[in-house]
Order: sequence, then C-alpha cells, then structure tokens
Amino acid sequence: MLISEVLRSCNFEIVYDTDDYMMGREIPGRVSFTQLVTVEALVDKSHTNQQEVRMNCVIKNEELPLKVNNHCRRMFDTVKQAIAEKAELQVH
Repeated sequence: MLISEVLRSCNFEIVYDTDDYMMGREIPGRVSFTQLVTVEALVDKSHTNQQEVRMNCVIKNEELPLKVNNHCRRMFDTVKQAIAEKAELQVH
C-alpha cells in the first residue's frame, strides 16, 4: 500500500496493517516519549471503487497542545507533504 511507503519515509514504523486500517508509530530517538506521534489511517469502504479509495488519517500524540507549532503539527505537515508529493495520491 502506498500509504505505508509514505509513513516509512516520514520516520514511522508500521505496527498494524489490515485491509481497512493501518497504524504507524514514530520511531523513538528524536523527541521525548510524550511527543512521539501515532498515525492511524482508516479506509472508508463505503466510497471505494476501482479508481479511488478514500482514507482518513488521524495524527496524534500525548503532548499538550500549548503551542500551535508543536511536534505533532510539524509531523502532520510532514506526512501531508509526503502524501502530496506522491503522484498516485491526492490530499483533500
């Protein structure tokens, strides 16, 4: 699946992967434990066809959102940019 390639390129390891759900966890080492980000990608099966699959991504961590530009937001922007750069994927 293309989304797994995107997540790996953004320093996430895939910890769970099924046909309609994927979870990635940021690889430890660059930030504190509470700042580590988790990504959940959920496939919307009600709008699936041969050419298109809709997916919702939830990106979260345990960090208190005291600042607008926190680590979780920066990782969200990184994942969003990586998806946008994949020609086969579109961000809506």
